[in-house]
Amino acid sequence: MAKLYFYYASMNAGKSTTLLQADFNYRERGMHTMLWTAALDNRGEQQAIESRIGLGADGHRYDQQTDLWQRITAAHKAEPLNCVLVDEAQFLTREQVWQCARLADEAGIPVLCYGLRTDFQGELFPGSAVLLGIADALIELKAVCHCGRKATMNLRVDAGGGAVKQGAQTEIGGNDRYVALCRRHFSQALAG
Repeated sequence: MAKLYFYYASMNAGKSTTLLQADFNYRERGMHTMLWTAALDNRGEQQAIESRIGLGADGHRYDQQTDLWQRITAAHKAEPLNCVLVDEAQFLTREQVWQCARLADEAGIPVLCYGLRTDFQGELFPGSAVLLGIADALIELKAVCHCGRKATMNLRVDAGGGAVKQGAQTEIGGNDRYVALCRRHFSQALAG
């Protein structure tokens, strides 16, 4: 029975690396996968999905208007899929998360979603909120705060390394814009 999985973590926990490893495992066994990532994350020069450690793969890009059910079931009819992997799943819409659930429930395709749980203010992303509510399996990937504790929060920083307390929920960036922290150090940074 296919399931909907949500692998979540703070920044720098290896979500994309884990997705690429899962994709490799399927393909190594001669199985067919389909990779997706958010269109608004265009940091990758060559490949749709890239990890900080240099791994990458081509994939499809979704935006808020993409009908994942239609696109994936059409591909599944042409060549049966063994798994769908979605990077940057926090950017999925509510409807797209339900389409992913439908792919597992009705089309029998496992869907593995990887993304952030919360934004730089500690608020749930819309896609993550729905995934936390309906996914069959929730798997937390671990990142480490500078103090050695588990990092669960994403602090947005300015060019000088100071905490950014306000702004749009989504601002694409890497280590230059975000720091993964434990809740204690996140709270201290915002209070300072």
